[in-house]
Amino acid sequence: MIELTEQQQQALANRQDEPLQLIDPKTKQTYVLLPREVFERVKNILEDEDGTAGIDVGALIADAVREDDENDPLLESYQIYRGSNDSTR
Repeated sequence: MIELTEQQQQALANRQDEPLQLIDPKTKQTYVLLPREVFERVKNILEDEDGTAGIDVGALIADAVREDDENDPLLESYQIYRGSNDSTR
């Protein structure tokens, strides 16, 4: 484990509810410093019980579309129009 420098401690104290970004001066690679509990929550979201990637992108898209559809006052008129003009039905 690496201890924070005084400069890093000050940067953490001055951040505005945003993760602290650190830059490796040699590689210019940017890193994000998160509290351990936040990291664990993110890790659990991204992994299944067996440790593999657990994000179902299709389900996320379906949820987003469903939320948009539920809040669309004109959705029913779109569906009626499509049903009357859809040659595949």
